[in-house]
Amino acid sequence: MQKMSFHEIYSKYADFDFDRVFGAVSSIDIDRAIDSGERSVKDLIALLSPAAEGLLEPIAERSRDLTLKYFGHTIQLYTPMYLSNYCENKCLYCGFNTDNKIERRSMSLEEVEKEAQFISGTGLRHILILTGESRSMSSVSYIRESVKILKRYFSSISIEVYPLSESEYLELILESVDGLTIYQEVYDKQIYNAMHPLGPKSDYIFRLDAPERGARAGMRNVNIGVLLGLNDWRREVFSMALHAKYLQDKFPDVDIGVSVPRIRPQVSGFKASCAVSDKNMVQIILALRIFLPRLGITVSTRESAELRENLIPLGITRMSAGST
Repeated sequence: MQKMSFHEIYSKYADFDFDRVFGAVSSIDIDRAIDSGERSVKDLIALLSPAAEGLLEPIAERSRDLTLKYFGHTIQLYTPMYLSNYCENKCLYCGFNTDNKIERRSMSLEEVEKEAQFISGTGLRHILILTGESRSMSSVSYIRESVKILKRYFSSISIEVYPLSESEYLELILESVDGLTIYQEVYDKQIYNAMHPLGPKSDYIFRLDAPERGARAGMRNVNIGVLLGLNDWRREVFSMALHAKYLQDKFPDVDIGVSVPRIRPQVSGFKASCAVSDKNMVQIILALRIFLPRLGITVSTRESAELRENLIPLGITRMSAGST
């Protein structure tokens, strides 16, 4: 079991010269990473390197084999349900930014039940409930009361809400929540601070440790992620992969997953500072699957249908449904 916190482990890479390390990768390093049984950090670097862009075909073949071995031909579908869009943060990239002039509302419990009846009527049994980050407008007790309704309609309920304490996660688990999704958004602390200037989300460490608090409380599934476009994607995916490995090693009975959403246009007009192409997305999925063969990987339905169809056999195991 891990004795160091992830923050302590990750701090070792704070001064990492990523450009030099990624640039030093050879085709021999990539071949070793593909064929290795126990993959190291060096193998992860090789799979994410610019040199690996020219070897995506053999990497993809290995990724397909691993996906079939550990997941077969199954894809888990889930439906997101937004309970509230009130938020106290001023995240520069987010449409929920408290300064944005958008209509704000929270669903009543009657509306939650009506929506649950409609969604469950489509045959979907996995739901992800989301809120903006406002404890005053989306309290833990409000989330818990919503879950009491939803558990009558769904076999699996996950949450994507503001970071909670371990005891608050346990409170929701006892009410039938079994999954937690929480994105760090960007692991580089300097960029994180710049992107989250005000609001509770500006607490980098409290957010970074949230997946671990959820796992300790007893979540069966924990999903982390980065928002691609806020920083160099290679550095961010490297950091996220280390975080996922840390969680897998420390909580072997918890299903650990990742999401790889790209920044999309929203009301504030914020634009990505670092481009992430479709080819980059392919390399990201392949590297994650080979480095962590048992990792769940989610692709957003905000991606084009064509790209999703191409990514699914390469390593995708989870996808949202009933949303655009």
